[in-house]
Amino acid sequence: MGQAGACLSLLVAAGLSGGCSKNAVPAAAAGNPVAIRITVAEKDFTAILAATPAAVEFAKQLPLTLRMNELNGNEKYAGLPEKLPAASACPGRINRGDLMLYGSSTLVLFYESFPTSYSYTAIGRIADADTLKAALGRGNVTVTFAQKQKQR
Repeated sequence: MGQAGACLSLLVAAGLSGGCSKNAVPAAAAGNPVAIRITVAEKDFTAILAATPAAVEFAKQLPLTLRMNELNGNEKYAGLPEKLPAASACPGRINRGDLMLYGSSTLVLFYESFPTSYSYTAIGRIADADTLKAALGRGNVTVTFAQKQKQR
């Protein structure tokens, strides 16, 4: 089955209709982006939250420190303490720095770019993720997510 067919099957299996859109990951709310801080091994990254109900609810759980597990040499994942409102869509491609929700309670932080047929709900994106892979390392890692302090 091709990538589009696999994505459509996942959407149908999840009870959703419509095809796989490669532009399904929404951007941050125009004019009012919300930034959060992601800390890995004392290195801070800034992520801009997506304009999704899941991202809004995720921000309400912050600060949050998670032990994230390694998977597939391209991502770290962890279960969240509370479920988020999922609205999964197949992005067609994952980009390094994407922060996504798999299902309704698994947070995934991607440190490599690759094509995908899986469906996710957008949470946010690290804008400058060039050093993310090195910071995350090869194994499991502790990651802290917090509100970004407003500058005065």
